[in-house]
Amino acid sequence: MEKLEGLHAPQFSLPNEKGETVSLNDYQGKKYVILYFYPKDATPGCTTQACDFRDAFQNFTELNAVILGVSPDNEKSHQRFIEKQGLPFSLLVDEDHEVAEAYGVWKMKKMFGKEYMGIERSTFLIDPTGTVVKEWRKVKVDGHIQDALATLEQLTKG
Repeated sequence: MEKLEGLHAPQFSLPNEKGETVSLNDYQGKKYVILYFYPKDATPGCTTQACDFRDAFQNFTELNAVILGVSPDNEKSHQRFIEKQGLPFSLLVDEDHEVAEAYGVWKMKKMFGKEYMGIERSTFLIDPTGTVVKEWRKVKVDGHIQDALATLEQLTKG
């Protein structure tokens, strides 16, 4: 997959945990979008990542950014995950992994010797013009949120 940095972000419209449609266009000209793809609700790494975003939510909000998580899980699963972890942002349902494929994060993965298709943990920072200004692929959870926040601070403070 080519890098998306510097390119127009692939458009999407997906249902969130409440069944409302959320589109990238909703934020055009208004906000930065932190679009993060994660493999599965309520798994250890994904929970840590979601809670790290939760804990830094106010910082992102102050920098005019919205956080959107994306996984193949359904609305009910997202609702439970949000309620259990107290997440203040929406999680989007990408059951047919169309958006994950558009962003090049639907990959062949290996676990316990088995190969399967799944989401490669990745984050995209999209500016208000709809351009991908930074992408993190094969994200390691530790320190990732601080890195994303620092990058956003640099962009917004010029």
